[in-house]
Amino acid sequence: MGGFFGAVSDENCIYDVFYGTDYHSHLGTRRAGIVMHGEKGFDRAIHNIENSPFRTKFADDVNSMSGTMGIGCISDYEPQPLMVRSHLGTYAITTVGKINNTDELLDLVYKGGHTHFLEMSGGDINATELVAAVINQCETIVEGIRFAQEKIKGSMTLMLMTADGIYAARDKLGRTPVALGVKEDGSRCISFESFAYLNLGYSHDRELGPGEIVFVDRSGAETVSPPQKKMKICSFLWVYYGYPCSSYEGVSVEEMRYNCGKMLARRDNVTPDLVAGVPDSGTAHAIGYSNESKIPFSRPFIKYTPTWPRSFMPVNQSQRNRIAKMKLIPVDSLIKGKSLLMIDDSIVRGTQLRETTEFLYNSGAREVHIRPACPPLLYGCKYLNFSRSTSEMELITRRVIAAREGENITDEVLRSYADPDSTNYKEMVEEISRQLNFTSLRYHRLDDMISSIGIDPDCLCTYCWSGRDC
Repeated sequence: MGGFFGAVSDENCIYDVFYGTDYHSHLGTRRAGIVMHGEKGFDRAIHNIENSPFRTKFADDVNSMSGTMGIGCISDYEPQPLMVRSHLGTYAITTVGKINNTDELLDLVYKGGHTHFLEMSGGDINATELVAAVINQCETIVEGIRFAQEKIKGSMTLMLMTADGIYAARDKLGRTPVALGVKEDGSRCISFESFAYLNLGYSHDRELGPGEIVFVDRSGAETVSPPQKKMKICSFLWVYYGYPCSSYEGVSVEEMRYNCGKMLARRDNVTPDLVAGVPDSGTAHAIGYSNESKIPFSRPFIKYTPTWPRSFMPVNQSQRNRIAKMKLIPVDSLIKGKSLLMIDDSIVRGTQLRETTEFLYNSGAREVHIRPACPPLLYGCKYLNFSRSTSEMELITRRVIAAREGENITDEVLRSYADPDSTNYKEMVEEISRQLNFTSLRYHRLDDMISSIGIDPDCLCTYCWSGRDC
């Protein structure tokens, strides 16, 4: 996905931008960048962070860069922030989102006079560069951001820094968050994650509404385009992507995961010896399950993280699986002869969880019950692409359904597999459990998951589970 952080101050704020951006490292693994603005103008640094963490790669830059204003980002794909010089002036821009109508936007900007784009390796166009080109079709930056929000199909949240201040714009349906922080001295920050500024001396100001655009400078934060009424924030932010210390729409990620586990326990009928979470995101769900069921919470394996990168970092799937396996160290006395109930955030392809289950059996487990903290993923995300799947047939649910129904699967058939009370759903879950060698498998229900979040269901995007478009 990706994340960003920006700051405006009367003093040099490079360290705020550096540490605030670093606090978004859980959201991206490939590229990162910082742009500062000070007396000498703009200064930018971009690095590949695939094999080294953000702090290490930018250690030298943070000592050489300075400015009273800056933005930084962690990206899971394209290099950014980008520096753009146009009729709107010179600015730096960073984005978080997914564009589904690239060709349509290219036609639009070519007709508007844009002549070329620099291709990235693989022939793709940098999405952030394309967003800038769309913005540049208009006479002002605010008009340009509104125009981009209107024309982009998918999702788009962004920050844009000029010599005068920073514009922040939340996706038009609020699929991803933007929070504002403020210090006692008047310094202000803009952050994807609401926790990222707390240790830097900022207190929480507010969250932007869907489609809202603010301009932040040394005098304050001004709304230059009001929020829209309709919101479809990604539910998976709470289930998996969000860091435990964050909150979105006033709902704590950690607390939501406790609620998830609690509701899973209320519907369950097994009595394992212990409950555990697949680290890291499954841990809080497991604590909630344990608290409700009174079954002890334990850690039968520990994730060794000091030197291993995130498991989904390598492009090659087999290498991702290898790294994920090597990070898990068993605690034999908590596994041998035990019946274990494991909670993971989700099942996407199933490969990694099957290997984890085999790892537990090989370590002496008697039973391994699996409880995903969300419903079965039936549709590839077309708004944030969290699963990185290139095809919906990579989803284990789709493979099982195709084996039962053939390749021509209608929406009506898929809806029957999404219904937790249907025969198709129950038989699909049984087949997934058999293929992945679980003792038992029970998914979180969509209605329970929505209740675990606790905000208006109409404000949540649940497309990847329900197929209901927004």
